[in-house]
Amino acid sequence: MRTLALVLLTSISLPAVEKRQIFPVGVKPVGPYSPGIMAGDYLYVSGQGARDANGKFADSVEDRVRQAFRNVQAIVEAAGLTMEHIVYTQVYLHESTPYQTMDKVWKEVFPKNPPTRATLGVYRMPTETTFEVSAVAVRDLKMKVPVVPASYPKDVALAPGILTPDRLFLSGFLGRDPKTGQIPESLEAQVQLSLDRMKEVLAEAKMDFRHVVFMNPYLTKNMPMGVMNKVYAKHFEHGNTPARATIGVHFLPFGANIEFTGIAVRNLADRKAIRPKNMPPSATASPCVFAAQTYYCSAKSGFIPGPNGGIYADNTVDQLRQSMRNLLDGLEEAGLKFSDVVVSNVYVDNLDEFGAMNGVYGKYFPANMPPTRTTVAPLPPVERQKTQAGHYPKLEEVSIVAVQ
Repeated sequence: MRTLALVLLTSISLPAVEKRQIFPVGVKPVGPYSPGIMAGDYLYVSGQGARDANGKFADSVEDRVRQAFRNVQAIVEAAGLTMEHIVYTQVYLHESTPYQTMDKVWKEVFPKNPPTRATLGVYRMPTETTFEVSAVAVRDLKMKVPVVPASYPKDVALAPGILTPDRLFLSGFLGRDPKTGQIPESLEAQVQLSLDRMKEVLAEAKMDFRHVVFMNPYLTKNMPMGVMNKVYAKHFEHGNTPARATIGVHFLPFGANIEFTGIAVRNLADRKAIRPKNMPPSATASPCVFAAQTYYCSAKSGFIPGPNGGIYADNTVDQLRQSMRNLLDGLEEAGLKFSDVVVSNVYVDNLDEFGAMNGVYGKYFPANMPPTRTTVAPLPPVERQKTQAGHYPKLEEVSIVAVQ
């Protein structure tokens, strides 16, 4: 109750952050989401695929990647900013889009002062696009400060970290030595290497793992969740861990098996972990974490909490309803609502169910300003078989960011 009291006190003493929808002329979203939302000092940009304004794909892979960045640029410029204002990106590759091609175009798009970047390979994206990118930009370019440890080359094509007045955005750090290209043989060593690389950037920014408010661990099929969690948990205080969205992915660059990306808050006094009463303390993830007036929530699936917990729904629509219920628990614990959400990431098992998912998802948010959204199918569809305990496999997962 004391934690909740602190959060409520904060909400009383601080004015609400002004939000406005960014909707470039000619943009036609394929679901209930906003292309961009400006919330205080930050612009949040939905995942942008490779189709142009007429719904067409370019002939070459390279030009498709360029088009996705042009789509991001249209939203950024509609907010009165430039591509240089971008501080954080998530890049999604289909196996038909080579990393080297993406990287070549990236250097064209960001010739100077590049943002951070996490790159992951996914099985499928909406509208059959083969490349997608989401972004966060800062309102004032003077607020963007690159963080580059001395061990990094000076001409690095992306920023390991970007400092803004209240937070640190962290690139994706693979469990691979960037100098030698070697991946440790031990899976535990791969996880540790990835976290050590993140730790180096945190230290350069005068921070440590206590400052982290959100983490995205991305794992391939070769990295067991238990192995990752065992190493990961050693770096955080039990019950006071970051919010987390742990996503299995189709592949990672350079054959890596683990990647961590995340966000840290500069002032530890602004960081407050929030836990609904039906969720016990965890060694690996807090349900939600406040970073000043920004609220990061762990990814939630259709899991029903309790002594006989598990996923009992056998379809995406009913699982999504339970996921939204679970997300609402975290929001309500902090005195927030779905209308406060500015970002969502939706991970689905089968994008053939995209329309049905949208039909349920859209009912939870205001029609005039739903959150920005990135939707991907990170892995091939699973076999939908019930276990002896009556549980079904996870078919969807949703993480959110809200602004007070």
